Amino acid sequence: MLKDSNAFSGFSVDDIPAAREFYGTTLGLEVAEIEDMLDITLGAGCHVLAYPKPNHEPATFTILNFPVADVDAAVDELSGRGVAFERYDEPDLKTDDKGISRGDGPTIAWFRDPAGNILSVLEAP
Repeated sequence: MLKDSNAFSGFSVDDIPAAREFYGTTLGLEVAEIEDMLDITLGAGCHVLAYPKPNHEPATFTILNFPVADVDAAVDELSGRGVAFERYDEPDLKTDDKGISRGDGPTIAWFRDPAGNILSVLEAP
């Protein structure tokens, strides 16, 4: 029954106009506002829904991963658009001064949307 459904995921934000600006302008994604929510179009025509939640709490895990051919280039471009990358210096998780984790797993860099949700760019094989 559900195998042919065009399923999609969603996440909450606390400020729809700020999310629209971030996802649409900063990240350059196609964003449509539908009934006080955002329909964000990702690659290959996939969609994700951002919905307002007054008591929103940022996700403590990565909600959206963007595979890219070159993480360094993506970090440089996004940094130039005002995106701040997370820095980690923990025993099992370290990033360099650009905010990129290299070596243990995929090359990846994490950043947050205006609502504090965690996103990433990671190097695609």
